[in-house]
Amino acid sequence: MPEGDTVWQAARRLHAALAGRVLTRADLRVPRFATADLTGRAVLDVTPRGKHLLTRIDGGLTLHSHLRMDGAWRVYPTGQRPHGGPEHQIRAVLGNEEQTAYGYRLPVLELLRTAEEGRVVGHLGPDLLGPDWDPEEAARRLLSDPSRTLGEALLDQRNLAGIGNVYKSELAFLAAVSPWLPVGELAPDVPPRLVATAHRLLEANKDRPDRRTTTTRRPGTPLHVYGRKGRPCLRCGTAVRKAELGERVTYWCPGCQPGPAGDSTDPRPPHN
Repeated sequence: MPEGDTVWQAARRLHAALAGRVLTRADLRVPRFATADLTGRAVLDVTPRGKHLLTRIDGGLTLHSHLRMDGAWRVYPTGQRPHGGPEHQIRAVLGNEEQTAYGYRLPVLELLRTAEEGRVVGHLGPDLLGPDWDPEEAARRLLSDPSRTLGEALLDQRNLAGIGNVYKSELAFLAAVSPWLPVGELAPDVPPRLVATAHRLLEANKDRPDRRTTTTRRPGTPLHVYGRKGRPCLRCGTAVRKAELGERVTYWCPGCQPGPAGDSTDPRPPHN
């Protein structure tokens, strides 16, 4: 599942290509909206909300999409053959005289009234990269279910919107806390530090081509623990471990993150 900075970058590319221009091509390849005709309407803006993309179109319409695990939007000069994947994977096409955007493998694609956007994103917590960012509210929501593990609470978009599996693992490491620790057992200073760090990292990475959470510039060390199973921790040298937490894999350093380990899970899936 993409992180909030990835979705923010996708929104920026789509906005640059489509906003302020009239659609000359619009093809929604899902049965429910296959007959919708958006040509002749101008795209007003493309706004990210957590991990959701809202493409607002003249006439009070919004095209809502979510990338989930492997969805993607690709932009090409109009007339150029797209090469983001097989043709049958394209679920949406939005084009003007200059640029055309192709939505590949989009698991969520729906057209709705802009006034009804709350139906699809109203449940989200404070957006780490949005104008509504509220660290105090995010910390409060993170603690709303004291028995829930930190890893699952961080992934729940109702608490704070924009954290995916990479940041979940990295944030728990930076807080020196096991991702299996119930949030009700966190020291009082940890939640405010966690949400502040999350905001800082996503802000720093939203303009970078490659995500980085470390300060070291050694090759191959952009992240502390994610994707580093069996490799030595950059801080203490302990081998990084990987285990299931709920429905997602989690990476952590047993040396830097004392507490419960991979034998404790929360079966509830995160809410996107």
